[in-house]
Amino acid sequence: MSTVELTADNFDQTVTDNEFVLIDFWASWCGPCRQFAPVFEKASEKHSDIAFTKVDTEAEQQLAAAFNIRSIPTLAVIRDKTLIYSQPGALPEAALEDLIRQAREVDMDEVRKAAAAQEAEQA
Repeated sequence: MSTVELTADNFDQTVTDNEFVLIDFWASWCGPCRQFAPVFEKASEKHSDIAFTKVDTEAEQQLAAAFNIRSIPTLAVIRDKTLIYSQPGALPEAALEDLIRQAREVDMDEVRKAAAAQEAEQA
């Protein structure tokens, strides 16, 4: 599966339609972003069950702001409509594969319980 350009228009639909979404926040002028792009693309070919998406932070400033992007590239992981990871920096192939493995192993029931507990505390 190749990467999909994520925009404000298709964001909700993409997150709703896919249990596992990886987002690469990038810009064309960013050297590390351009270096990371082939690594991200290669991983997208190996993991057909994951939606690999890219957000051009110049074109989609509102989306970048919604994720509080301060540095690029930033990689975000959404599972079951829940953001479980967001970290700046270009990853080498082995580190990206490890991140994907770890994200697959996250117990989403535990994440939902923790989120509900935190919401109850704040209420």
